[in-house]
Amino acid sequence: MKFVNPLAADELDMQDIRGGQYSLVDPVRSLLRLEGLACLALACVLYHAQSFSWLSFAKWFLLPDLAILVYLVGRPTAGMWAYNLTHSSVGAATAAVLGVVLGSALLLQVGLIWFAHIGFDRALGYGLKFPLGFRVTHMGVLRGMAKSRDA
Repeated sequence: MKFVNPLAADELDMQDIRGGQYSLVDPVRSLLRLEGLACLALACVLYHAQSFSWLSFAKWFLLPDLAILVYLVGRPTAGMWAYNLTHSSVGAATAAVLGVVLGSALLLQVGLIWFAHIGFDRALGYGLKFPLGFRVTHMGVLRGMAKSRDA
């Protein structure tokens, strides 16, 4: 897959991406990771305040990561969409707000677990994906991961 970077002189493919061209400045990346940690902490505090089951929290916490399976079956564009839809705070916020408005404890619980997962991922440095491959995110290029699936 070829990608033309308007800020670079040459065409790039996944093998050319080393992180420097697509990485964030360290203070910005650190701020985004702290923001993720804050979302995780806030979701957990609100979850505890509602006296929801921590066993349910543990059971459903990694559910959004099932979207990664779409990448594993060799569908990078569909994988990007599946991952981004399950790792954007829009869905979590919608579930939580509907839970409050409709008085649905289940929707609120789903929204808080979902927010916690998104915050956890951001705190670890995982971001929303670009069509260039799983490793290329809005928080920079993930390091130390196999490159074979990103082509």
